This record gives sequence, C-alpha cells and structure tokens, in this order.
Amino acid sequence: MRFAPLFAAILFCTPVLAGPKDTVRLYPAQQVSANTFVIHGPQGLPSAANQSFMNNPAWIITAEGVVVIDPGSSVQAGRMVVAQLRKTTKKPVTHVFNTHVHGDHWLGNQAILEMWPQATLIAHPDMIKQANAGADAFWLELMSNMTNGYTQGTRAVIPTVEAADGQEFKIGGKTFRIHSSTDAHSKTDLMIEIVEDSILFTGDNILNRQTMNLRDGTFKGVMKATDRALALNARLYVPGHGKTGDRKFVAEQKAYFDILMSEVRRMYAEGKSDFEMKPVLAEKLKAYRKWIEWDTNLGPQISLAILEVEQE
Repeated sequence: MRFAPLFAAILFCTPVLAGPKDTVRLYPAQQVSANTFVIHGPQGLPSAANQSFMNNPAWIITAEGVVVIDPGSSVQAGRMVVAQLRKTTKKPVTHVFNTHVHGDHWLGNQAILEMWPQATLIAHPDMIKQANAGADAFWLELMSNMTNGYTQGTRAVIPTVEAADGQEFKIGGKTFRIHSSTDAHSKTDLMIEIVEDSILFTGDNILNRQTMNLRDGTFKGVMKATDRALALNARLYVPGHGKTGDRKFVAEQKAYFDILMSEVRRMYAEGKSDFEMKPVLAEKLKAYRKWIEWDTNLGPQISLAILEVEQE
C-alpha cells in the first residue's frame, strides 16, 4: 500500500521517543495449521500508535528450519516477530519470502538477519530491482514519517534471490510454489502456496475486509490474481492484512471488484464522471462500507477504474 500523497502533514509532527534498539509491543501468534503461525497485525495505516506494525508476518516450521513470510515494517516490528517465533521453535530461520515491494511487509528483514545472518531472502525480481533503485529509501522515510520517527534505525535489507512464476522451492520437506504477477497490487507481487498444507499466502493481492489501495497496481491484475487464488481452492488463505480464513473472504473481494468494475464500465459508457459515479457505487457497494479504509480508498479506486476502462 502506498501512502505518501495522503500524509505530508506528518512530517511536521513531534517525534516519538524511540530508538534503534526498540521492539514493537508483543502481538499474539496464532497457530493456523500444524506448523504454521501468523501474527495478525492491526488493520489500518502505519502510525505512532501501532508503532508501524500492521501486516501479517508468518512462519512455517519445516524439518530443517523456519521459513518466514513478510517479517514486518521495521527492525522494531521484525524483532517482535523474532521474539514470538522463538517461543514456537528452537530451529533457525533459513529462508524469508517478501511478497512485494511495499515496505510495511519487508523492512523487518533486518531483524531476521540480526538473529540468523545466513538466512536466504527471496522476492519477485521487480521487487528487488525497485528496492535497489530507490524504493528502499522511499519506504524507510515514509515509515519514519508516519510513525513520528519510531522506526529510526531500520535499514533496508534487500532480498537477493529472485522467485519466478511457477517456481517451486523445496525447503525442509515443504514445497513453496510461487504464483507471481507484474500487474497486480504493486506490480511486484508473489503469492506463496504451501502445497502439502494447502495454504496460500496472498500478500496484498487479497485483503480480508479491507478496501485496497491500488495506486501502484491495476484492477485487471488484482482481479486475475484473485481468480487464480480461488482456482487453487486452498484450505486456508493468509491475506496481507486481515484475518486468515477459508475462500469465503477471497470470494467477497472478487464480488466487490466485479461490482465496481461493471458499474464503472456502465456509467462510463453513459458519459458520467467519477464525481457522478461515486454515490452510485457507494450505494451498490454498501455491503462493504464497514471495510477498513473504505472512505480513504473508494474514490481513488473509481478514478483508477475509469483509467483502465478508457484503455480497454
């Protein structure tokens, strides 16, 4: 999720008393499957109140070690993840997957390598390219600004191993199958399937009861990724934000986007502007208005949908 255009005023806030050795307050780890744990972060934007932590870090205990997915938004958040992980196993972290370039998911890498410096960091090739081309600095600054300086001390530890669509990583008796795209939530997205356990980690391609920020992505790509996730018929889906569950919440996201895009196409053909479309869509989508960030993201979603319809 990209936040910069909305929060320039945060630059003028008084810094929070924090430092590079701080750790985010503990959040519980939920065991969602025999060897899989998820810390469900609070939903919403990074802030001083949540100490930058608002994603869903997870780990899978294998025969050889531990695989971490998205260790959080800062070194402080990552240290909290490490502390909770170590309560569940004495095995070392051997691999880390980062689902996309948005820093709320991967800036916690630093904390993993502090504890396990030999861990292998894996991501989409375009995520690695963007991070090395300046996205790292953008996200470090943004996280610091949005938390009033709480995340100071965080360094960008960028993955070095590329993951391709369809690639399978065999790790400790588990198969981590990659479902990647270049046109979804961030255009740098991985979804990671644990084949033996029928679990899909969706990254931010799918959220649970949260209105998606699509400023860096496309409806077309996210809708394809959602269809792909549903086609897998996984036993469990772990979203980038929101609670883990079965396919029901994935189908809810599909229904939301189907309604939005079909209505935008219809009203665009009638010559209506985004301003005229918004109240109609708010009514058509009223079943979803309690979703997190509804008020913030519905308008930008409509504008983006119009741009995509114009290109059809």
